[in-house]
Amino acid sequence: MTAIRRPRGVAASAVERVRPGSSLPREAVELLQNDAFEQELAEVAREHGTDVRAARTEARSYLAEMAAWHGDRMTEQWAKLGAWFMRAYDIVVDEEQIQRLRKLDSQHSLGIAFSHRSYLDGMAIPNVLRARRFSPTFTFGGANLNLPVLGAVASRTGVIFIRRSTTDLPVYRLTLRCYIRQLVANRRNVAWSIEGGRTRTGKLRPPVHGILKYLVDAVEGPGSPDAQVVPISIVYDQLHEVTGMTAEARGARKRPEDLRFVVRFARLQRTRMGRAYLTVGEPFSLRQRLEELHDDGLSSHQAIERIALDISHRLNRATPVTVTAIVSLALLGADRALTLDGVLETVEPLAVYVGDRDWPVAGGANLQDRATVRRALQELSTTGVLRQYEGGTEPVWSIREGQHLVAAFYRNTVIHILVDRAIGELALLTIAELRPDAALPAGGAVEVGWDEAKRIRDLMKFEFFFPGRVQFEQDLRTELRILAGEDLVDLTSERAGELLGQARPHLAHLVLRPFLDAYLVVADRLVEQGDAQVDDDALLADALAVGQQWQLQRKVESAESVSLELYRTALALARHRGLLAEGPELATRREAFLAEIQDSLRRLDVISALAASGHPDLRAATVNDVVDAVK
Repeated sequence: MTAIRRPRGVAASAVERVRPGSSLPREAVELLQNDAFEQELAEVAREHGTDVRAARTEARSYLAEMAAWHGDRMTEQWAKLGAWFMRAYDIVVDEEQIQRLRKLDSQHSLGIAFSHRSYLDGMAIPNVLRARRFSPTFTFGGANLNLPVLGAVASRTGVIFIRRSTTDLPVYRLTLRCYIRQLVANRRNVAWSIEGGRTRTGKLRPPVHGILKYLVDAVEGPGSPDAQVVPISIVYDQLHEVTGMTAEARGARKRPEDLRFVVRFARLQRTRMGRAYLTVGEPFSLRQRLEELHDDGLSSHQAIERIALDISHRLNRATPVTVTAIVSLALLGADRALTLDGVLETVEPLAVYVGDRDWPVAGGANLQDRATVRRALQELSTTGVLRQYEGGTEPVWSIREGQHLVAAFYRNTVIHILVDRAIGELALLTIAELRPDAALPAGGAVEVGWDEAKRIRDLMKFEFFFPGRVQFEQDLRTELRILAGEDLVDLTSERAGELLGQARPHLAHLVLRPFLDAYLVVADRLVEQGDAQVDDDALLADALAVGQQWQLQRKVESAESVSLELYRTALALARHRGLLAEGPELATRREAFLAEIQDSLRRLDVISALAASGHPDLRAATVNDVVDAVK
C-alpha cells in the first residue's frame, strides 16, 4: 500500500492556508473546484486505502508548490533578468518561422518541446516568444531549481517546478496531470524539455515521456481541446557549461544547483560566446497524430513513444549546422594540428555534403568562407578548446589536451545528419569485401549491404534516433543515390569498391568510432567477467579506468571515447541484448558481442585509411589493397 502523505517541507499551517481563492493562480482554483478532479482524488484515496480529506489536503499543498502564473510586473522584470543572463549571446531567430507560429498561437494551445543544452534554454525561449507578443508561456523546470526567493519569483513568471521522482506519490502525479489538463483547457502555452535534462554529449538524449503523457491525456476524449506540438531547437556557438558537463562524463561529481551555483553561472556569462540559434521545427496537431496512430492499431503507450520519437526527429531536422560544429568535426577527425588551409580542405567536402542534403546552416553562414572558419578557430582558441601555435611559418590549430570531450560536444550537435552516410559507407564496404565465390542471398550483393546497414542501425540504436525500418531504407537509398549519383540495384562487389573509393568525404570513422571505441571497452570488461553477474556502477568505474589506460596506449583512438555517458549507453545496449542477466552461454554471447564491435572497428579502419589516402579517383583495387592491409 502506498501511503498518502503531506509533502516534504510543507507545514500543517501552510496546508491549511491553501484554499480556493485569489491567492492561487486561476488554473489551480478551477482545478480545486472541479468535480471530475474531486472524483479522481477519491478513486486514488480508495485505491491506496486512505482518507479522501487527506488526499484533498495533499493535492492542495502540491498545487501551492507547482502552480504558476504571470504577474505583469514580475514577468517583465524576469524577462530583463533572463536577457542579462543571456548577455554572452546574440540570439538569432528565423522571423518567418516565428510569424507562422504566431498564427497557431492565436488559435491553439502550444506544447513547445525544446532541445536542452543549457540552463539558458528556459530563459531564451520564453523571452523570444514574449518579445513577439505570444501568449504567456508556462515552462516546466526541475524542482532542484526551485531555490529560496528565486524560485518564488520564477513561479510568478510562468515557471512550473516539478519533482523528478514521484513513484511513491500517487496524489502528486494525479495533481500534475490534472493541472496540465487545466492549462490546456484554458489554451495556455506550455514548454518543456523532451530530453528531461541537459544533454551531456551535445546530441539529443532519449526522450522522456512524462509531460508528453500528460499532454496526451489532456487532448484525448470527446470534447477535449487540441494542442499543437511545436519542436524548438536552440543551439549555441559555444557554452560555458560544457566544461563542467564533460568533467562529469569523466567521473567528476555534479555540483548542486544552489544559490552559489547561480551566482557562479551568472558570472560566467560575462564572457562573450557568440550566438544562440533558435529554430522552429515542423508543428503538428497532437490529437490528429494520436488518431492516426490509434488507427494503425497502436495502444496509448505505444502512441506516446512514437510521438516522442517524432518530436526528436523534428528537433534534429530543425537543428542547424554551426561553423563551430564543422570545425570541431574537422579537428577531431584529424587528431593533429592543421593550418587554416588544412581545416578548409577538410571542411569543404563536408560543406558540399550539407548543401546536397539541404540541411539548415546556422545564421546562413558560408561554411567554406575563409574568414568565417578563421573566426571560429580563433573563438575556440580564446575559450581554451583549441591551441593556436604561431611559432612556425604559419598558424596551426589543434584540440587542447583535456578538451576533446568539449570539442565532441559541439561536433555532436550535427552528428545526426551524418549517420546515414556513415552507415551507407559501411554497407558499401561490406559488399566490396565479398569474395568472388561467395554464396549470395536471393537479393544478391545488395541484400548483403542492406543486412549490414540494419546491423549497424541495431548496434547504434541507443545512440541515434532512427526512423522505422521502411523510412530508414528510403533515407539510406537517398544517401547512396547522392554518393553514387545513381540508384543502386544490381550492385557488384567491384562496383561497390569503386564507389567507396571515389566517395568524398568519408565519414564513417569520424561519426561512429567514438561510440564504438567506448562500446569496445565495455564489451571487453563484460568478457572479463565471464558468465558472472555484474554491478552496473562497478562495471562503469572499471570501464572508465581501463578506457583511460587504453587511450594513453592508443588502443582507443581519442580521449572523447573515455566517457561515462557513452559507457552507460553501451551498458544499455548490453542489457537489451541480455548480456547482463543470467542466461545460457552468457560468456559465449559476451565474447560474440566483443567480436562484433571489433569487426565493426576494423571496417572503420578501412574507411579511415581510404580517407587518409586523399585521392579522389581511387578504384576498387585500391579499396581491396586497403582491406588486405587492415586485415
